[in-house]
Amino acid sequence: MVPSFEELLAATEHSAVHLEMRDGYMESDPSFIEWQKGRRDLPEDNDPALRPWLRWVREATARGASVRRARVFSVPESDYLKFEHHVSDANVLAGEEIRWLPRRRAADIPLPANDYWVFDGKLALILHFAGNGELAPEDPIELSEDPAILKLCLDAFEAVWERATPHAEYHPS
Repeated sequence: MVPSFEELLAATEHSAVHLEMRDGYMESDPSFIEWQKGRRDLPEDNDPALRPWLRWVREATARGASVRRARVFSVPESDYLKFEHHVSDANVLAGEEIRWLPRRRAADIPLPANDYWVFDGKLALILHFAGNGELAPEDPIELSEDPAILKLCLDAFEAVWERATPHAEYHPS
C-alpha cells in the first residue's frame, strides 16, 4: 500500500525537496477560483486547521527536517503561478523554504519530465499530471528508490535551487 503524503512527510528525518515545473495545477481548486475573483488571504489559505499542509510542514521543520520547494516556470507567469506565489507566504511562515526560477534560466539543467518530491535522499515520489493540471486519473503517483532516478532528481533540484530566487525576493510580473 502506498503511504499518504502526510505519512511520508511525517517519516522524513532530514529533508524533503520538491521540484515543480508546471505553469498550472488543479485550476478547479476553490482557493484559486476565489483568488481569481479578487478574494485574497482567505482563512483556508493561511490557517493550518483548514490547510493541513501548513501543519505538516510546521511539524516536520519543528523536528529538524528541512522542507524546500523550487519552482521552474514560464514568464510572464500564469495566473495560477501568481496565485501560488501569493499563498506561498503562509508556506514560508510554516517553515518551508521556496525559490523561483524562470524557465529560460534553466535551459541547461537536465530536468526530469515530472514534478517530484524526494524524502531524505532515499525515496522519490513522482507526480503524474493530466494536461489540465489535475493529477492523472490513472497512476497519479509513483514511488521509486532507484538510485539513478534519485540522483537525477536530487541533482536537478540542487541545480535549480542554486540559481533560483528566494521567495521573499521574487515578485511576479
